[in-house]
Amino acid sequence: MNKAEWHKSSYSGGANHCVEVAEGPVTAVRDTRNRQAGHLSFPAAEWDAFLTDLRADRL
Repeated sequence: MNKAEWHKSSYSGGANHCVEVAEGPVTAVRDTRNRQAGHLSFPAAEWDAFLTDLRADRL
């Protein structure tokens, strides 16, 4: 993934425990403070369903 594709998640807030995402056909998620550990990847439809649940405050 290109560095330019990564952005801080709006759900990270102002805390030092941030999550970065790179969205596209496959969404990648990584820990801002531990980038060298790699990332988790999810199909875009699964990521969208996850965000939908968050917005509905179901989690």
